[in-house]
Amino acid sequence: MRPDILNPLFAEIDSLEGIGPKLKKPLERLGLARVRDVLYHLPERFVTRRAVQNLDDAQVGEQVVVALTTVEHRSPRNPGRGPYRVLTQDAKGNICTLTYFGRASYTAKKQLPVGETRWVAGRLDQYDQMLQIVHPDHVAEQSADAMGKMVEPIYRLAEGLTQPRIGSLVEQSLARAPQLPEWIEPTTLDRESWPAWSDAVALAHKGENAKARDRLAYDELFANALALLLVRQSNRARKGQSLQGDGSLRDKLQLPFPLTGAQQRSIAEIAGDMAQASPMLRLLQGDVGAGKTVVALEAMLVAVEAGAQAALLAPTELLARQHLESLRSLAASTGVEIALLTGRDKGRARESILMGLLDGSIDIVVGTHAIFQDSVSYKNLGLVVIDEQHRFGVSQRLLLTQKGKVTPHTLAMTATPIPRTLVLANHGEMEVSRLDELPPGRQAIDTRVLPLDRLDDIAAAVGRHVASGQQAYWVCPMVRGSESENEDLAAAEARYAALKERFGDDVVLVHGQLAPELKDAGMARFAAGDAKLLVATTVIEVGVDVPNATLMVIEQAERFGLAQLHQLRGRVGRGAEKSTCLLLRGNELSETGKKRLELMKSSQDGFELAEEDLRLRGGGELLGTRQSGDEGFNIASLEQVTKLIDTANADAKLLLENEGGLDKSHRGEAARMVLYLLERDWGVQTLRGG
Repeated sequence: MRPDILNPLFAEIDSLEGIGPKLKKPLERLGLARVRDVLYHLPERFVTRRAVQNLDDAQVGEQVVVALTTVEHRSPRNPGRGPYRVLTQDAKGNICTLTYFGRASYTAKKQLPVGETRWVAGRLDQYDQMLQIVHPDHVAEQSADAMGKMVEPIYRLAEGLTQPRIGSLVEQSLARAPQLPEWIEPTTLDRESWPAWSDAVALAHKGENAKARDRLAYDELFANALALLLVRQSNRARKGQSLQGDGSLRDKLQLPFPLTGAQQRSIAEIAGDMAQASPMLRLLQGDVGAGKTVVALEAMLVAVEAGAQAALLAPTELLARQHLESLRSLAASTGVEIALLTGRDKGRARESILMGLLDGSIDIVVGTHAIFQDSVSYKNLGLVVIDEQHRFGVSQRLLLTQKGKVTPHTLAMTATPIPRTLVLANHGEMEVSRLDELPPGRQAIDTRVLPLDRLDDIAAAVGRHVASGQQAYWVCPMVRGSESENEDLAAAEARYAALKERFGDDVVLVHGQLAPELKDAGMARFAAGDAKLLVATTVIEVGVDVPNATLMVIEQAERFGLAQLHQLRGRVGRGAEKSTCLLLRGNELSETGKKRLELMKSSQDGFELAEEDLRLRGGGELLGTRQSGDEGFNIASLEQVTKLIDTANADAKLLLENEGGLDKSHRGEAARMVLYLLERDWGVQTLRGG
């Protein structure tokens, strides 16, 4: 149960003054539903202003506070069509126009009477050789009122909100912030010279304060690390079943290729975990084409050899069907019974599968989340394999393990190489196996960077490629262009229309906004070879396996993260033929964009690219790694994660190992508090549920 001291912070946001139904909607769009959400809605930046005696002392583009006297109000000739302007002059007679748009003109009429002097705060600009301030931030009769805003926080807004309104909510929320007991290890606190929690929150809203920001980021990382360690600790304490296969089924496997050393090592690690009485919780990281499916099959056969069943969960029906075909092909010589169960299965076919799972005649089931519905029961579920586990959060993954009579072993898989730092941050509850070798004979993909203005040449090359009997992908960054986007921004629908006009019915379109049955039908046409060119968004990033597709075109490649580009490139090069990936770039490339595309040309190693992506992006969002199921971090930047994660993990381990957990000391009780405060209390739930 949440500690009472936190209740004021979890009060609904409309408990603050000045919030009615109209204001709640834009606040909800920002994710601000409770008082704590406002506290953690930290400024994006700060504006620092300088007081000047007159405009001669100021630079264009500078944020200033200056005394201005109103000379004249000028309304637009066509009301509502143009700006409302107020002509003012400073103490030396320099003219400055205060420019307002829309309803803001009503405020200007009240605040700036002709002949009166007011202190004005804002950004000094120049328009048509005239100095101007557009929408002054503050207009005050006293210099102190404007000067009090010399350093002003700038918050992310939604339509219907203003900076002063958010500022008022922050002030009210800070007034409710209690003094909380300290959960950070004392030597860490002293070494970093971090303020107490309530002081840190206040300082982070008042100005640029790296110490305060780092302390709040550390709180989030520490809470996350502690919650993940509690999940791991709880998992080890659960009753599981030791599954030791005798090799009878695995010996019958007739694989068309030898296993790599990385596959053999990972299989041994997984089999070792499954032989233990405590349930396995392991993450299998495999680069594109590294052979995760075979490793998963070996693990599932261990379970079947030991008299248990295995279930493989895929995020989409298309991937589930693809897994079914792969597993049946690979395991044909073993005689194991493999079935598919999805939400679309109805009637007798569904009943037959449910009965097979219940009586144990089905050894392995593959499917979507339907395999964990209440109506599905197993005779003895011993192993759960979760494919593309980033689509499922920690709390969802915990639910999947409740289907067995005792907690089944869990093997989570991801095809996205994740930097070590982020593995620790997002998957700290798991042991990790890495497939960092590619199967022998796997050819490197010829990767080239070309300018987008060579589109006609590229389309002609695609035509020759398709005419030779091979297939190709054409990936666009958006489904549909919008007026707010640059005119040259590719849209999958527009590109599909152009290519279909050129190549006819050989072209098929697939994107995430299509109905599932239409998307699956398009993919199926391409997989069967009925369509030669697949135009798509990143919906094809993971799992699609068409060996005859040997050309990948990625339009506006600079808009993608390295990890995502690597995933897309991995859709080709899956057969015996030489494959090519063409990265089409726009004309205006940032330095980061240039480096990213150069790295794609020079490296085929997903783990190397993931680490470089992390380094290049610094404090920005790591596209292609952060997925919908990740718990994610709302406070800590990527830079802070990299800097602080090791200390946070060490501190969390120290608390659990040396101080006896959350109930044995004052600091343990404080740590329980931060789990609730930062909504990692699923870690606490494991203590009760275990």
